[in-house]
Amino acid sequence: MARYFAITVSAVLLFTAIKLLWRGSADADGVVPPPPAAASLMTPLRQSVSPEPPTAELSREERRFARYDADENGVITRAEMMDTRRKPFAKLDKDGDGRLSFEEWAVATSDKFATADRDRSATLDRAEFLTTRRETKAAKCAC
Repeated sequence: MARYFAITVSAVLLFTAIKLLWRGSADADGVVPPPPAAASLMTPLRQSVSPEPPTAELSREERRFARYDADENGVITRAEMMDTRRKPFAKLDKDGDGRLSFEEWAVATSDKFATADRDRSATLDRAEFLTTRRETKAAKCAC
């Protein structure tokens, strides 16, 4: 009799544990937490005891932060982060519907190919292909 009682109690405990685990994983998967407050994410880049005179040269990350922070309030919003991508997207989105179709993307690629194909052979040799390379800031410098 004690064996049947022990089996029954074990089964009830096992099913209760499974139910709690199942419910916990379902809650974690179904609920998206709200975004954290922007102020709590920001930490000062430098903390010093004594005030230092501002340096004229900013680090690479400070310049990058300044490019995104359009209103210069020390916080980057989602809209400010997305603004850097709006102009290139709008340039490709020819019909202005807010969606980039394959045809719209292919037009830009096709135009690039046609510009590089100087001899109009519908193929690119090595010299023509080199003209399609994106220029970097270092390549633009005529130092």
